[in-house]
Amino acid sequence: MRHQTKWMIAAGVLLVGLGAVWLALVRLVPGDEELARRVAADLQSRLGVAVKIGALRWKLLPVPAVLLEDVTTSQPDPIVLKKLTLYPSLTDLIDGRLKVERAEVETAVLPQLALRGLNNAGESASLGSTATPLERVVFRDVTWISRFGRRLVFDGEVDFDPNWRPRDVQLRRPGVEPLTSLSLARQGKEDRWTTRISLGGGTANGEIQLETRANGRLHLTGTLQPQGVEVSSALAAFGRRSMVSGKASGNTGLSATGDTIGDLAQTLHTRTSFSMGKGTQLNIDVDKAIRSLGKERAGQTAMDAITGQLDTQNTARGMVVRLSSLRAASGVFSASGGAKIANRQVEGEFVVDLVDGIVGLPLQVSGPLDKVEISVPRSAVVGAAVGTAILPGVGTAVGARLGT
Repeated sequence: MRHQTKWMIAAGVLLVGLGAVWLALVRLVPGDEELARRVAADLQSRLGVAVKIGALRWKLLPVPAVLLEDVTTSQPDPIVLKKLTLYPSLTDLIDGRLKVERAEVETAVLPQLALRGLNNAGESASLGSTATPLERVVFRDVTWISRFGRRLVFDGEVDFDPNWRPRDVQLRRPGVEPLTSLSLARQGKEDRWTTRISLGGGTANGEIQLETRANGRLHLTGTLQPQGVEVSSALAAFGRRSMVSGKASGNTGLSATGDTIGDLAQTLHTRTSFSMGKGTQLNIDVDKAIRSLGKERAGQTAMDAITGQLDTQNTARGMVVRLSSLRAASGVFSASGGAKIANRQVEGEFVVDLVDGIVGLPLQVSGPLDKVEISVPRSAVVGAAVGTAILPGVGTAVGARLGT
């Protein structure tokens, strides 16, 4: 009986204590309207744009949380968070301070163009900051809208160490097959992360590292090793169409410099040396296009091998892609050259050798990505024919080049 009495007394004390804590929280927690004003004002000071909150309410059980609905930035292309849940620190809350430890986002729209108006967002998220960050952010059904209107949905989680260093990052394209995901794992307390990427049925694993230079600027470098990545599938996972199908492997170096996270994303540069075995040139019959001077092109072209270098450069106006040292071979032709893609437009020049003897034939590729045009100067074809008649072999190449 004495034992039972002691347990009953202990349980009573515990309940009284919990009741006291609950009452203290009720008294300390600001009202919904007051908190909505405080949160909106804090977000505006951080982002540099006005923020509207559709609804806000407290939830004290099972753990304290602040639920926000329909959070919208006042911009032509607004950022919209349908549901945002903030989990404050209990100890700080008891002391009368509101400090958020975790955040969860459910269903959001993030237009790329909206980021331009967030004047102070990059400063508050500087990796050089000594601010104590959120410990964890979880997001589901977040739609990224590119500057050209392409919509991509992402899920993910980020765990932070002090000074805004990501400790663990998981990013996924839900519903996309094959698996399309990115994971980063910090190596101890170093500014170095192991990188694992699943894309196009292959992988692109490696490492990235961050250096803070003497002037305070951040410098990001890294290496990846793409292996067995099916090109058309990889691009389709991000809403893009490829002109080529086939599995590619190679080596990628990346770098970026800036004062903030936004700067690093905006200046990211990658350089990939790649090789591809058998593949297919989609939607274009190259041999038909050459012989018809670009008037006919419907069909496909089987490729035996493709090698080259791919450079990408992020800018404030979008990504610029350059293909160089490109060499391709098939059963009917071989080609070499390069191209540039920017603002959804492609411009390229190639030199083509046909197996039937016409060599050094210039070929131009141009136009919007969804309607690429191939042109072959008639004078070059005539020149090649004349060169072959006068001097076979070398004369063909000379005639084709003089024809342009």
